[in-house]
Amino acid sequence: MKKKTVAAMLTMCMVLGMTACAGGGKEEKTAEKTENAAETKEKEEKVDKAKEEDTKDKAKESVRLVSAEDISKYVTVGDYKGLKLDKVVSPVSDSETDVEIEFRLQENPEEVQGASVETGDQVRINFTGTIDGKSFEGGSEQDFDLLVGQSGITEEFDQGVLGMKKGETKEISVNFPEEYYDSEVAGKSAVYEVTVQKISRTPELTDEWVAANTESKTVAEYREAVKKELQADAEEMAGYALQTQAWNQVLETSEIKEYPEEDIKAAVEAYKALNQEYVDEAQMDMSEFLKSQGITEEEYEEECRQYAEAKVEQNLIVQYIMDQEDLSFEDETAEEVQKELIQQYGAADIQELVEYYGQTAVNESLALLRVEKFIVDNAEINEKTGGSAEPAENEDALEEDGMYDTAEDTANPQTESEGAETEADVVEG
Repeated sequence: MKKKTVAAMLTMCMVLGMTACAGGGKEEKTAEKTENAAETKEKEEKVDKAKEEDTKDKAKESVRLVSAEDISKYVTVGDYKGLKLDKVVSPVSDSETDVEIEFRLQENPEEVQGASVETGDQVRINFTGTIDGKSFEGGSEQDFDLLVGQSGITEEFDQGVLGMKKGETKEISVNFPEEYYDSEVAGKSAVYEVTVQKISRTPELTDEWVAANTESKTVAEYREAVKKELQADAEEMAGYALQTQAWNQVLETSEIKEYPEEDIKAAVEAYKALNQEYVDEAQMDMSEFLKSQGITEEEYEEECRQYAEAKVEQNLIVQYIMDQEDLSFEDETAEEVQKELIQQYGAADIQELVEYYGQTAVNESLALLRVEKFIVDNAEINEKTGGSAEPAENEDALEEDGMYDTAEDTANPQTESEGAETEADVVEG
């Protein structure tokens, strides 16, 4: 439709151009045609975008986490307004600040010239390994970066690299222990020919380094800036923990009556499909996988059911609160939650998360976070100062390959469980 319209408008422009601009040159006619076509295309793109947004809005309005309309038939939801919650913010100590600064220094090693390799140096090497004069799988690498003392090869290898200089080549003999993780070389002796390409070392913390590598000018200023960053992180973690605490209170005081079997079946199928992906990647069939995990098919079926029940219970509670409080996916708070989720996962936009995890997983994550935020906003918060900072429960649950999960030790957005968890365990989609 769009292409036909553009073609028709181009034809019209050509006719008008010949009639009204007969005295004009070829360049003027071409410019006029191009300008009119561009305007038409821009208008059509705006219309298309408006239609697309309208479709998205309608889709949002129709989103439901459960099949049931009368949720009270399935669950009695505990009090979720006026809860008394403790927000515990852990203060950042000077020693924690020092540890963070040391970590940042190690993350920015500087190449050193004319130096010999020392323990703790980051060294780039080429190496070729042989056993009984023959090369072996994984025994040779080019431009391999290793932290001396923690190479993961053998202690003899690390010791052999010590004292070498850039450009130097040396043979290093190693004896792999019987319990070595690679069974192909365990208990065998190997010879590595190693050439050092580059030696980098953790820089010293000086005013010069700070000025050249940070926005601060002095060590004292930088130390204070890092401490403020860590304190902001502690505040954020306390916020995650607060939401977890809020959700757990509601979960513990809610009571499931029965489960909508349609939702249970869908959750079981989704869980099995996810597990099947892992099994396929391992190039095994499910029976082999279960045997390797030491569980029977009956136990696996029970695990699937438990996962589904935890997930569905959470969705029932979340949907109930959203219905009661008229919470939606498109209000201002929901937009804030969406931005938080995008930021936490380092995604470009929400669509990227949908493509990776699936629409259902993203909807469940957004809904749970939206409800948790509502519970916290309507609670009595007691601010406290805690001990040394520890990761909030929710932050631990944010893994690389998932959304917030809905069930205990599983993979799918939202809650853990003793019924189901919070904005936690990550959905692997």
